[in-house]
Amino acid sequence: MRLELDQIKKYACRTGVRKVAVENFLSTIDTESDTRIGCMMNCHMDEALYNWNRATVMAIEAGIRDLFSADARSRKQLARR
Repeated sequence: MRLELDQIKKYACRTGVRKVAVENFLSTIDTESDTRIGCMMNCHMDEALYNWNRATVMAIEAGIRDLFSADARSRKQLARR
């Protein structure tokens, strides 16, 4: 599962974020091959490497949380069928 472009734009348009960083980071996440903790760790490594501000990191973290929460809900619904 991946975030749709309109979902990514929701995080990228937040005040004070580096739009390109948020869009690029969130567009690469796939719940089939990535883990929530791995994505969070990558985010914080990139924060240090690229000197991201707090608003950018918080937007990316929110996108990660929402994506993996939606994926978990989706998998739970499939398991009930």
